[in-house]
Amino acid sequence: MIAFKVVTPKGEYLKQDVKSIHVKTVIGETTILPNHMPIFASLVPCKLVLKNENDEEEVYAISGGFLQFNKNEGMILADAIEGKKDIDLERAKKSMERAKERLEKKDSNTNLKRAQLSLERAINRIHVYGE
Repeated sequence: MIAFKVVTPKGEYLKQDVKSIHVKTVIGETTILPNHMPIFASLVPCKLVLKNENDEEEVYAISGGFLQFNKNEGMILADAIEGKKDIDLERAKKSMERAKERLEKKDSNTNLKRAQLSLERAINRIHVYGE
């Protein structure tokens, strides 16, 4: 088993033993199993899938962040995380539409990188909710 936790600026969000951790890093998707080699990776907004001791999958939407794993201990540092049951689908859809509008405007006052990240986070929440 892997001793795993997720920490956000608000504090520890989750702490439990898991059989596997599945996330998307900046270089692609990865699954961490017990006895995996040490890793430190930058994460993109993605679905976090944890397999618990009963082989049930727990699904979360994370905003991105960092994954650290060493000696069967794993930790994700994330700006934000939402469990599937906590996602407000209507809010995510509205956020996606606002981000699309900002990207389509293309005026000099629009921070395109910020709008693109907002769009990616909204799409990720919608995707996780639909699972």
